[in-house]
Amino acid sequence: MVKLQRRKFIQYSSLGALSLFAGFGALSSPYLKASKFSLRPPGALEEDKFLASCIKCGQCVQVCPYHTLKLFDIFQGYGVGTPYVEATNRGCYLCEAFPCVLACPTGSLSHDLNKQNEVKMGVAVVRNLDKCLGFNKKKVDKKSISAIYKHKNTNEQEQELIKKVESFEGKNCTICADVCPLPNPLDAIIMVDSIKGGKKPKILDACVGCGACAELCPTNVIEIEARISYEEYYQNA
Repeated sequence: MVKLQRRKFIQYSSLGALSLFAGFGALSSPYLKASKFSLRPPGALEEDKFLASCIKCGQCVQVCPYHTLKLFDIFQGYGVGTPYVEATNRGCYLCEAFPCVLACPTGSLSHDLNKQNEVKMGVAVVRNLDKCLGFNKKKVDKKSISAIYKHKNTNEQEQELIKKVESFEGKNCTICADVCPLPNPLDAIIMVDSIKGGKKPKILDACVGCGACAELCPTNVIEIEARISYEEYYQNA
């Protein structure tokens, strides 16, 4: 009988501790500082103001045509319920009307945002260039672009994106530059000659860090540094 009571005490004590820990995480995590900023939707206020004003309603996620936006969950321990972009999974395509911004009821995504080139999400960075298909003058094959088919691809915008990416099959890779959704993409990313006879991507100062290039790069050569401008990153690099 004593052993049974002791076992129950340990079980309930453990559950209580776990509940307390989970409760603390849920309450405090929206205000904890991350060691590295997350990539936020277009128009997001500065991180502190964004976390303080976002009511975690998820409306921006619901209206995103490309199913780009996600909400942090409790296991990520930071900004629970707030929207973010995981660029290597699905970039932002800078919809002209910014439906995510229009859907935000608090202005956490600033309604002052009107143009695509006004977006300030971050900046693209080229890493592991030796893996780049364009740099190595290699053709794009079906396997290279297979990741795009894992998405929902349920609407017209997504279907158009698939067709655009499929058009690169059998060609030298310039996907990152050619899928840039900015009105003047050549101001943000261009392909320049590589030492191997191919072309390599070069990031320019109009890049807004939307992550489209990072998502569609067949070899994950491009990454996005969030919450930093081109000048801040490249002048300090």
